Amino acid sequence: MARVLLINPSYAASYGGSKASLVNPVFPTMGLATLAAMAMQRGHHVEIFDLSYVPYDYRVVEERIRAFKPDIIGVTATTPFMNQVRDISVLAKDISETIRVVAGGPHLSALPAESLMESRLDAVFVGEADYSFADYCDGKDPADIGSLYYRDGDHIRHTPMLPPIANLDDLPMPAWELYNPEVYKQYSSHLYTRKPPQAGIEFSRGCVYKCDFCASKMTMALGYRKKSPQRCADEMKKLYDLGFREAMVVDDIFTSDQQWAADVCDAIIASGVKMAWTCSNGIRVESANDELFTKMRKAGCYRVSFGFESGNDAVLKAFGKGGKACIEQGKRAVKLARKAGIDTNGFFMLGLSADTEETMQDTIDFASHLPLDMMKFGRTIAFPGTEMFQKYHKLGIVKSYNWDDYFMYSSEQLFAHPKLSEDTIQEYIAQGYRKAVLFNPGFIWRRFMHGLRTGHIFLDAYYALKFYLLPSLTERTESKYYAPEKWPVYDYHHKDFSRIDYQVVKKTSPAKSTTPSIPKDQLIPVHQH
Repeated sequence: MARVLLINPSYAASYGGSKASLVNPVFPTMGLATLAAMAMQRGHHVEIFDLSYVPYDYRVVEERIRAFKPDIIGVTATTPFMNQVRDISVLAKDISETIRVVAGGPHLSALPAESLMESRLDAVFVGEADYSFADYCDGKDPADIGSLYYRDGDHIRHTPMLPPIANLDDLPMPAWELYNPEVYKQYSSHLYTRKPPQAGIEFSRGCVYKCDFCASKMTMALGYRKKSPQRCADEMKKLYDLGFREAMVVDDIFTSDQQWAADVCDAIIASGVKMAWTCSNGIRVESANDELFTKMRKAGCYRVSFGFESGNDAVLKAFGKGGKACIEQGKRAVKLARKAGIDTNGFFMLGLSADTEETMQDTIDFASHLPLDMMKFGRTIAFPGTEMFQKYHKLGIVKSYNWDDYFMYSSEQLFAHPKLSEDTIQEYIAQGYRKAVLFNPGFIWRRFMHGLRTGHIFLDAYYALKFYLLPSLTERTESKYYAPEKWPVYDYHHKDFSRIDYQVVKKTSPAKSTTPSIPKDQLIPVHQH
């Protein structure tokens, strides 16, 4: 059996020292817990090494690798963490060429061949890897593992995509037991977590919407698959029994099927588990429902986040979120949640493709008048795998392919926006925080009352002072890399990349499938630097 070390990168590089760093979401990542569970079910020895709460330092990673002596290292990564993946791949291979280093996640799924070319990874898993990663750990021939890009001498091969997993209940329970709850009790932000320690929990996968800035469908597919309500309640109970006291639902559209969501709440209530939980990943405003919110509150949910993005209906329509997700529906959603006794959080984005100075002002005005308990303003970033990135790449207006620059609160100029200068966008982000938070009497009063109600008045005062002192945007937090000079280089500026279309959920999708080998004439040369 294989010894497997799964690594979650440092989040410090993504949040930097901005105002948003006060709610750095440090909790056990679901992706690695689900992969670990399937590999453990096959008999492999798995450990998870979570770097989310500390800056990246290769010496810490090296120490863990030498102590554990893994046969396989697996790393998950969104775009801001890709350079950590590259560094770990070089470090691990320098420790021992026999260690197989693999990776997955949204960035790797969007650019699998390129990720292999600019690293020393052995393989990249595209999309869901619950079954394919376990097959890899079993020692199965890579040519017979679906949704895989891998090295074959001086070439890169790839196998056909597996369909999305049809029945999520067939998967083993996530291996949260590989995480130490006390660590997350220590490092969780009290603004983000009311009852630490917190862990992520997954009730469903996928999304049916096509926002041009969102890359979630690269890993979770276009469509919607749900666990049974009883399975959801069982997972909540397992988390509680392991010592966690709060869960964050990581689903993209948990409340969109309102009857199923209500059934999940009923199952949690019937289980008797007293777990606090939130929908802090964001829910659609048009899914707001008085009865559902009341039931969610009874089941332990105390906060919902809404992805408002923009305060202008034309902009919402332009990037793919229009229709029922309109400004008026957003106002109604906040009102209904507050009526049910649920805290509200809002996410806003400035510098969207269709934004102008006027529409960004609309967003700030909208945010300042909503009775929210928390809010964040982010600089719109076109991440690989999104329609926005594809468009910007073709137009030649992507100014950086250094993945360390890609975080939502970056002060780096990554793109030449069609209508706006970088200085203008940054000024509106700072203005958003000033008008909607720092000098908004309604928001200040709500935070004061929230502190009294929860008993966190002094903590709120502490975070308020830090919020006031921190910048709206920031330079990235520097990582202590092992050997950037050894990272293979891929020139994105003058190349079309291997566009991987997201998978579409079909009702007849089997849970698993076999994968035929790829003919030799379909190999991709590695040396395209």
